[in-house]
Amino acid sequence: MLSSTLAHLYWRTSLPISVSRSLYPLYGAYCIRHGSNFSPKQRFAMRTAYFKQMPGEEQCQISFHLLLDQYKIDKVFNFNRSLTEQIDNSLDRIRANVEKEFQKKNKRKKVKKQAAQTADNNVPTGEQSTEVPSDVPIVVSLGTDEEKITNMTIADILAKFDAGQYPNVRLTVFDENFQVSYNSPEVHVVKLPTSMLADFYVCPSRLELHFATRECSSYSWSRGLMPESGNAQQIRWEQVSTELTYMVQKSDVGHHLKFTCTPKDSTGRSGPMVEIISQQQVQAGPGLCPFEVRHLFTQQKLNDGQFRVVSYNLLAELYSDSDYSRTVLFPYTPPYALEIDYRKQLFVKEILGYRADIVCLQEVDTKIFTLDLVPIFNQKNLTGHYQAKRNVAEGVATFYDVNKFELLEQDGVIISEILQRYPELWNQIKDNKPLVERVENRSTALQLTFLRSKQDPRKHLLVANTHLYFSPDADHVRLLQIGYAMLYVREQYERIAEQYNLQESELALLFCGDFNSVPECGIYKLMTERFVGPEFADWESNIEEAAKNVSLSQPFKMASACGCPEFTNYTVGFAACIDYIFYQQGALNVNDVIPMPSREELSMYEAIPSPVFPSDHIALVANLEWTR
Repeated sequence: MLSSTLAHLYWRTSLPISVSRSLYPLYGAYCIRHGSNFSPKQRFAMRTAYFKQMPGEEQCQISFHLLLDQYKIDKVFNFNRSLTEQIDNSLDRIRANVEKEFQKKNKRKKVKKQAAQTADNNVPTGEQSTEVPSDVPIVVSLGTDEEKITNMTIADILAKFDAGQYPNVRLTVFDENFQVSYNSPEVHVVKLPTSMLADFYVCPSRLELHFATRECSSYSWSRGLMPESGNAQQIRWEQVSTELTYMVQKSDVGHHLKFTCTPKDSTGRSGPMVEIISQQQVQAGPGLCPFEVRHLFTQQKLNDGQFRVVSYNLLAELYSDSDYSRTVLFPYTPPYALEIDYRKQLFVKEILGYRADIVCLQEVDTKIFTLDLVPIFNQKNLTGHYQAKRNVAEGVATFYDVNKFELLEQDGVIISEILQRYPELWNQIKDNKPLVERVENRSTALQLTFLRSKQDPRKHLLVANTHLYFSPDADHVRLLQIGYAMLYVREQYERIAEQYNLQESELALLFCGDFNSVPECGIYKLMTERFVGPEFADWESNIEEAAKNVSLSQPFKMASACGCPEFTNYTVGFAACIDYIFYQQGALNVNDVIPMPSREELSMYEAIPSPVFPSDHIALVANLEWTR
């Protein structure tokens, strides 16, 4: 149990909470080391010894909870033993550690007893206590009803576990028998976000499972008020959800939240339940956000034959969590409003409130995709895939409504890695070494998702999603990137049409993204007019890398679904339209466009991001339909 002093320290710390492998190799109660992480409380099956060996590792972790009330022993023992070690040596090591704990408890008991005797003047000081005998035999063994396991390496024993030859092995310590569980489902790491706001979704900011799956595991959220004593053990908990994610309620304000996870695998095996308590109380939200006004136009999902599309740059933590971003890029933004734990609550709620059928996102942190977007969006029938940039922990993600679309194919490429695939463009630039080097060094990703409509199986949608390179002197680089992107899209479009035997009216192209390009630049011209000639000014945006005699074309009749809003990015240093939802005319029509926030809303906190805008970009939202 957690002592009052320890509970107080636990609740007052600002450190993150996780299962730290260095402190907590497998299972255990709260562990504290100065400057390190706290471990969440783990309630696991009594009289179970856990043997764990991760693939590729040369060690086996052995853990068990020894609870002997008569000897005042209540301790979780953790051991890391080499696979080549003889089990007899491992058992000797376990015996030595148990004996050490026993002697420590025995000595402490004697000291207390002697102090009491001295105070009462009843018993001579030198007389020893007999309440905890010092000669208790400590027996440690491993075996079954039929045999004692000896003269074997740990690797040999684990091999027999894998082969099912040792289904009922027991570890005996003192006279306690522990049923051995091999590679039991386990919560390896769990953390909660530092910010929890009423009326916003919350889920673990990190959850790593071993020998278990998220789909099979079970969860719960509870709320409780910290008593005046500050003792977390006295909190009375009320369960509020049994999902991985939880929509925090206004009535939760002032409460702490507790998250529990019981890891399970597909066979039904379950491991020790882990529980973790939020460091901070639930706080009130920021009030009405401008995106909630936009939600008034998206209160219902669209009917058959129509679908809603969102394109949104989320502002990756990589670019918001730095001294440069806080002092140069976004000095007007309160520091807490730049924290990803705060911002993700806003953009998750914003995106879900649009009730979209297609969601294309840019600047998506890898961990945000895995730990936040996937579990929360899946609950809303949205599933998706991710394409990371090269050597960067952020990328693009595309989600679709599984009730409206069936996934046929998904694909992703790094544009700089397909330059020589298309000689019609490569031959125009290959001799310009400064230009080629700069384009090749970019990590820009292009993602494709090929979908079939479930309402009308004749209709198919090819969705492209990208985030082009940003630099003030890189209009020529971006123009080449979109040129290569459209060559790749055309290649896949033509292959799909032939492979699936689709007519022109049965396959539509949708291209969303942050193109980092205003409407006056060549990208918009290429997408809407289908051609950019060698005389276009963009080719000379950097004189040393100027592209000479280069022209681009693309075959699709495209238009911008949201037109050219005054702003899709709004900061103090830059504000313009640089994001688009391009759609194929003739195959698709635009029914409606969700109104953009006003300049007054965007400048409420001078610029964005802000406490009510989670990104420096604005989401584009358009309602489209298939042509008949």
